[in-house]
Amino acid sequence: MPPMSRADIVAHPLYPAIEKQIAKHLIGIHMRTPRMSRLKASHRKWLMTHSVFALALRRTEDDPLSGLTATRFVETVMRLGAASRNTATGYLAELVAYKFLRDVPDVPDKRVRVLEPTEISLNGLRSWFDGHLACLDRLDGGNREMTSLAEERIFLIAQPIGADIMVADPLWREPADSIGHFLWSDLGGMILHDLTARLDNIDRSAPTVSCGPVTLVELSETYQVSTTNLKRMFKKAETEELLYWEQPRRRGDLLLTSRFIEDYFTWQSAKFAAIDQAYHMALDQLGIKAGNAAAA
Repeated sequence: MPPMSRADIVAHPLYPAIEKQIAKHLIGIHMRTPRMSRLKASHRKWLMTHSVFALALRRTEDDPLSGLTATRFVETVMRLGAASRNTATGYLAELVAYKFLRDVPDVPDKRVRVLEPTEISLNGLRSWFDGHLACLDRLDGGNREMTSLAEERIFLIAQPIGADIMVADPLWREPADSIGHFLWSDLGGMILHDLTARLDNIDRSAPTVSCGPVTLVELSETYQVSTTNLKRMFKKAETEELLYWEQPRRRGDLLLTSRFIEDYFTWQSAKFAAIDQAYHMALDQLGIKAGNAAAA
């Protein structure tokens, strides 16, 4: 079973359903381990997080100085244009302070600090990966998730590949302006997951789809985002007529326009396609036939 293309994914009749599924899955990760939100607080940090893991997971035992170092990370971030040198250095220090990264022991050159993910961060990203595989399985009847759960090396190989594909894709790296002001804001991505999780019976031909009653106070309390930041995110979207409340003063049901939804779905489809491609490339490296969970 070959990987699904971005076009096949976004056009699939069940695509809105898996968007809701992955939104609930990611909200679940956030609620169970809220400090993990630091890894993906904004799209900028999410870009850097994928780079962190890609470097770390490419470390090889025969080269003890390979893997994640501050110098390699800063070079990667600067090449991507994801952040400044100071921002990248500060972010790496933050991940160490919050115990998402730790020193690799017994590095032969004490002048070089090599870092590796801790169990909490590695398990969090593995859950992120497997959650997306489960959604892809729903589209084509595959068994990616089962295969990945049976063979942990799939994730370890696929994550760096998927990260490379995503950060090299302008569609994913630079979200459309309609959704970008959410994604570039701290925890704005979680807000979009929350809105998506509220959608029922999405008619993609309809001009708007209701999220039901939504209040900024509720979102603020749930995701620990200041109401000031939330007002700024929603104000821009309201001004551009991408969403609106049925009643004045942000009361009643929140309606999302088809443009807002489709821009978000299109952006998300790039991620799903990258993960599927990376998964299949990992299977090839391990000599596992796609669709054959028993082989794992």
